[in-house]
Amino acid sequence: MADYDVIIAGGGLAGTITAQSISHYSNQNLKILIVDRSPEFLPGRKSLAGWVCGDACSKEAVDYMTNRIKIAWTRPEIEHDVKGVMAYSPDKETAIPFDGAGFMLNRQKLPEIQNERCRKMGIEFVFEINLTGLIYEGQQVVGVQGIDNKTKQPFKKTSRIVIDATGVTSMLRNGLQNSTKVEKRIDRRDLESTGRYIMYFDQGEKDLSEFDPDYCIIHLDQDIAPGGYGWVFPKADNKVNIGLGVEKSLLERRNKRLGKKDNVESLMKEYLHRNKAIKNPRLSEDPEDINNNSGVFQVSVRRQNDCMVSGGYMMVGDSAWMPKPIDAGGIGPALIAGTILGNNVVKALEANDVSEVGLWQYNLDFIKEYGYKTAGLELFRRLVQQMSNEQISYGMKHFLGNMDVESISKGEHPDFSGLGKIGMIIRGAMNKTVADGLRYTSKQNQWLVDHYNNYPKNPSGFDEWNKTLHQRLDEAFAKVEAFGK
Repeated sequence: MADYDVIIAGGGLAGTITAQSISHYSNQNLKILIVDRSPEFLPGRKSLAGWVCGDACSKEAVDYMTNRIKIAWTRPEIEHDVKGVMAYSPDKETAIPFDGAGFMLNRQKLPEIQNERCRKMGIEFVFEINLTGLIYEGQQVVGVQGIDNKTKQPFKKTSRIVIDATGVTSMLRNGLQNSTKVEKRIDRRDLESTGRYIMYFDQGEKDLSEFDPDYCIIHLDQDIAPGGYGWVFPKADNKVNIGLGVEKSLLERRNKRLGKKDNVESLMKEYLHRNKAIKNPRLSEDPEDINNNSGVFQVSVRRQNDCMVSGGYMMVGDSAWMPKPIDAGGIGPALIAGTILGNNVVKALEANDVSEVGLWQYNLDFIKEYGYKTAGLELFRRLVQQMSNEQISYGMKHFLGNMDVESISKGEHPDFSGLGKIGMIIRGAMNKTVADGLRYTSKQNQWLVDHYNNYPKNPSGFDEWNKTLHQRLDEAFAKVEAFGK
């Protein structure tokens, strides 16, 4: 008999939400263990640098979780309310609002509170465990193994289902032995290096494009954040989460173009220094920030894993590459996926079928709720990464109408299929390239959404579906890259 009904590998946000969802849907009737590599006083920490993140989450995603599994977030885990996100063009002449109302979270306090809630629901924890792999019986995953860092002794626990929430570079996923459908490793072009500071500051020049206490600000700029963006997210009138993300190969290209040798850390310092609204910045030494006030980490910016289950094994959050491809926001997708996954787990256990077939519905449910749009956004992200600052500024100013902004605000690909047909004058070859690129990604997005809406109902149809997907994506990625030449 298994030690637990469910083992959740990884005690971060995706892991604890999933545990709470399983507990909710099972009326607290299942035995659940969360295994975390971090010490108990720093639960769910992503790395030694802390919980490197923009700390922002939409109200819509939090409400999705609260309405279904009755977990309500309040102060102090919510540190500041925001009205939305404003994305500024490189020339700052155009600002596009998206994502609606949201919250700035305290990522050091949140896991502490999450863990208290979990314990009240009867969920067990074990800390300082370095998991090295899964335990198998035939084609089924039946547990986890590793080393207890406290005792240096081997660690082994068995369960009916293992949920992988160990993060973007998951060793469990990388070494998965019972599936040819789950993608094991991520392409480095689908990773961004991100870094940020949590700081107090004195008010400098009043400029709402540089700091706005009511809005999370995003700066698109290929010189300061090549392949990514800079962000200035308010935590109070005099407190900020400021950082940026870059794609490594595009950073190398930028350095060559400008004759520089910058890395993420040097760009972070430059981005902070040039912000005229922020004067005398200093790292927060508040107890709830002290282990989390600066750092660099990697985040995925692609569609979720093409298949997220195998026999006895499921993935959630960063392990499944769920952060939004267009802005690398990972908290919202993790809340949605964790909430969905809890219901899928309980149904599979009630049906006594934890095979690949028995767990398959999770793929379908996540795609229906959220995942249908991510491949199109991945393609759109690759197009924007190829553009120069001039092209991005022109495109944002001239090609984004009200309907497109509404799409972006919902986290969907804007519809550019009518570009050039609505009496729009596109001047110059550069701008025709932008229009052609946007029109192309829009058309491909429509196909991709349809394809995801026809995700196979069971594993037998997956290989054909996936082969068609990759043929289309490979062709589209090559075409989009050509727009940047």
